[in-house]
Amino acid sequence: MKSLFGNSTNNNIAFSRADTSVLGIWWWTVDRWMLAAVILLMGIGALLVMSASPPVADRINVDSFHFVRRQFVFLGLAAICAFGISLLSIKWVRRLASIMFLGVICLLIITPFVGSEIKGAVRWIHLAGITLQPSEFLKPCFAVVVAWMFSEGRLNPNFPGYIVSCILLATCIILLMIQPDFGQTVVVTAIWSTQIFLAGLPMVLVFGLGLGVVGLAVGAYLVLPHVQSRVDRFLDPASGDNYQIDRSMEAFMNGGLMGQGPGEGSVKNYLPDAHSDFIFAVAGEEFGLLFCVLVVGVFSFVIMRGLSRLMGERNLFVVLAVTGILVQFGLQAVINMASTLQLVPPKGMTLPFISYGGSATIGIAIGMGFVLALTRKRPGE
Repeated sequence: MKSLFGNSTNNNIAFSRADTSVLGIWWWTVDRWMLAAVILLMGIGALLVMSASPPVADRINVDSFHFVRRQFVFLGLAAICAFGISLLSIKWVRRLASIMFLGVICLLIITPFVGSEIKGAVRWIHLAGITLQPSEFLKPCFAVVVAWMFSEGRLNPNFPGYIVSCILLATCIILLMIQPDFGQTVVVTAIWSTQIFLAGLPMVLVFGLGLGVVGLAVGAYLVLPHVQSRVDRFLDPASGDNYQIDRSMEAFMNGGLMGQGPGEGSVKNYLPDAHSDFIFAVAGEEFGLLFCVLVVGVFSFVIMRGLSRLMGERNLFVVLAVTGILVQFGLQAVINMASTLQLVPPKGMTLPFISYGGSATIGIAIGMGFVLALTRKRPGE
């Protein structure tokens, strides 16, 4: 009798190439190298949260392992989401992403009315005792849905795929800027820009799109005080408070090449966001430059491995969707690490799978689940 794990009823879980069970087929078609890299990032994240979060918990008078326990739950849910989604077919990836996208848009609409204001922004809502940041779930779903619109527009000239994608982008930008959340707006715009470029766009429109992005950045600087403050402090550190950036740079200098050792760092004791936005600084102080290079290398491997799986891919939807999600994944990592190293103006954006945060961790896992599902080998398709 065939079981879920194989063709026999014994307890051997090893899969043979002749195995036709759900898990057997999944094992031989999924990109196991990318899967291993994602698991490695989760492991690194668990290690760094265990090291960075206890001092933060002590400062707010909660149990020292409050954030550790919560992040382990988040990572467990993230692993389940990524695995479950990676089992899906291309058709079901589109369906799931579309349903989730509509749900997230509804949440974004109600967020300004029922959400909680934190640091001058209303980005979080409370549902059944759980705090959610809807924008974290928007990005992977947006990448898949817009890729679907572009691919359908290319396959069917009568379908207004480009127009629909522009409407979706405008809707997302408006809802995100109401919060306001300029960083997520940049990521969503980067996803859309990359996909429309790959889908086929005249160079004149490419330059026009670039000017539009520059105009959006200038507008945000002129209209949003917190954006203006961060840019001014980046260009002229003496013009304002750079406490977190200064402490972050201090952490990297303390760490040197090999680091001071796990748990031996001191900067996390007075760095407010040591467990989230500035967790890379904790890695630099306690584990050193070589460990940070390893982390950068794992992120780079995931991106390059995902793009290499698209070589020879003839399904335009798969190419656009996977590329869009990888752009989100890579851009978010670059922004976080560059902010920590004072290479760009500081932006509250988490490091994928490593920073503390439920919405961010599960949102990234959904995106990587989509990538694992879409890059599976499908000889019959």
